Amino acid sequence: MAFDEDNAQRIRTFLQHKEADFFEKKMFGGLVFMVDNKLCCGTRLDKQIGENLLLCRIDDKAYETAIERDDILPMPNAERPMKNYIFVTESGWQKSKDLAFWLELCLTFNPIAKASKKK
Repeated sequence: MAFDEDNAQRIRTFLQHKEADFFEKKMFGGLVFMVDNKLCCGTRLDKQIGENLLLCRIDDKAYETAIERDDILPMPNAERPMKNYIFVTESGWQKSKDLAFWLELCLTFNPIAKASKKK
């Protein structure tokens, strides 16, 4: 589980400022932030490309727009990318305004996102 603590703190601060009901969980090789018991966003250090990535769970329309950008990577799954999940490369979220943009998209989608099935 590799992630940059400074970047995790930036996400924490944003979510606290928004008064989001969240907790943290280590998964996907990094740290994710669960809002209202649903995966909302996260961060991890991708060792293959050597960059800190921001994991975002966003709605269909935002996904279709985002995936066209050079600073976006689809979240891989066995055969195809996972629907509604993207990774933003460092260049796309290091500025505070860019981080806020992505996290706002995540928080906007969160109320309508489906929760994982309980095991």
